[in-house]
Amino acid sequence: MDITSIIGFLFGTAFIVISCVLDTSNGFAINFGQIMSFVDYPSIMITIGGTICSLMIAFPLSDLAKVPKHLKIIFFPPKYKPEIYIEQITEFAQKARVNGLLALEEDIDNIDDPFMKSSLMMVVDSVEPEKVKAHLEAQLDYLDERHAAGRAIYDRGSQFAPAFGMIGTLIGLINLLGNLDDISSVAPNMAVALITTFYGSIMANFIFLPISSKLAVRHDQEYLCKVIICEGIQGIQAGENPRFIEERLAHLLPAGKYQIQGEEEGRGKGKSKGKRR
Repeated sequence: MDITSIIGFLFGTAFIVISCVLDTSNGFAINFGQIMSFVDYPSIMITIGGTICSLMIAFPLSDLAKVPKHLKIIFFPPKYKPEIYIEQITEFAQKARVNGLLALEEDIDNIDDPFMKSSLMMVVDSVEPEKVKAHLEAQLDYLDERHAAGRAIYDRGSQFAPAFGMIGTLIGLINLLGNLDDISSVAPNMAVALITTFYGSIMANFIFLPISSKLAVRHDQEYLCKVIICEGIQGIQAGENPRFIEERLAHLLPAGKYQIQGEEEGRGKGKSKGKRR
């Protein structure tokens, strides 16, 4: 569960509602009757309805059907720990260096990650290194394209919502200017003119853009782990030194994120020697 996303959504909603019902004319009193001033059904139809319909025109139903899955990824994300992948690949490299690549076959069934499992299977099956590299790079490209297509829904939504807010504003102003003689129509038309912009801004900056940004974060986390697998598997197939593989994969992470086992042991010995002196 992503606590920050849940807290951000709940507190953001609370702040918006409180700002709508806060009556500063009576010393920061709460007047829940004011909330109805921000509810306008024609504005909802123009902004929310128009944005949803535009998304339906812009994207196929198969893409829109993935929205619940995207929301689940935001609030209940899969856990990607690159450190664990590095440790696992280092163990495989050590075993392959001692016992050969075929010795890894017994470990394949115990791998949970499907991408690592299929990648290691190609190595055990003696697929040519060039084909393994091309296949892994293609998988990374597919992952990038697939996730970018998912984020495109929310990027477009962040553009459509303010646009329909502006359309609602124009409709309200046109109706207002066309009925200036009728004083009773001024307030409803002005409400449509202003509230549609309010709805469009809320949808763009509180819904669509945050979702797109968080999906990008999730993509970066998964993509990093996939890159670690690709680099590690190719190093294992090439018969590289396990320590060299570990160091190279560790450099893909931020400084201090991963502690190489040999360096950690070396520091421990250095500290112990210092104490003896």
